[in-house]
Amino acid sequence: MSKKHPVISITGSSGAGTTTVKRAFEHLFFRLDIKAAIVEGDSFHRYDRAEMRKRIAEAQRTGDHFSHFAAEANLLEELEALFRQYGETGTGRRRYYVHSEEESKKLGGYPPGTFTPWEDIPPGTDLLFYEGLHGAVKNETVNIPKYADLLVGVVPIVNLEWIQKIHRDTAERGYKPEDVTDTILRRMHDYVKVITPQFSETDINFQRVPLVDTSNPFIARDVPTPDESFVIIRFKEPRKFNVDFPNLLAMLHNSFMSRYNSIVVPGGKMGLAMEIIFRPILERMMEERKNA
Repeated sequence: MSKKHPVISITGSSGAGTTTVKRAFEHLFFRLDIKAAIVEGDSFHRYDRAEMRKRIAEAQRTGDHFSHFAAEANLLEELEALFRQYGETGTGRRRYYVHSEEESKKLGGYPPGTFTPWEDIPPGTDLLFYEGLHGAVKNETVNIPKYADLLVGVVPIVNLEWIQKIHRDTAERGYKPEDVTDTILRRMHDYVKVITPQFSETDINFQRVPLVDTSNPFIARDVPTPDESFVIIRFKEPRKFNVDFPNLLAMLHNSFMSRYNSIVVPGGKMGLAMEIIFRPILERMMEERKNA
């Protein structure tokens, strides 16, 4: 952890909604004039798209488990090293994963499904911001949470998470629903072993719970809207960030406490809740950074 060069890590499964949290932080970075070094979790995959397909096919032939969720499919030691080095020096090495033809044009023409070359994070950034699958992995090899100043988990209940993934991958990425379902099933072992344990390490978790029937996520025709859900916000150690629960209850209409460290807010208020919670944390980080 570092007061001079803080690290923020947002972690969640594919389809969980980490991009929503990323946008909330980007708005706050703009309003607070914070220059963030952005790191995408996909850039720390070990294999490009073509090689990953080969590895998955080989694992399926032998009956093994292998997916993007798996620790061995990712450069987790390099990710830990980035968090540690940034905290110490304010720099480190990153690259980008090219998702599409549109991104290819922005990233120098590298083909979709490949990586850009590694590059140094430019000096002068105020903090490191990571968003991806493995931002809080702790195992016998790495301890990524050790080097993060704020860890945020995005964890919808699993049926909702699957609905969101199916709709995103079919609408935005052109996959067939049955192909997305196969991916969900193939990843289940790694989801349980690698993804889920991270949410015991995170400082704050956002869990969206739908108020409509999601009992069969594989035939759902639409994603429950924010107004059709509640969001449970759990603070691992409320004192760490001086959480003012009475103020949160007053600011977030129709919210209530479900446990001593958990507040439940209407789904439509999630963006507002994030701003109310994260803004003072960022302000304190920047003040401590200035005084470090």
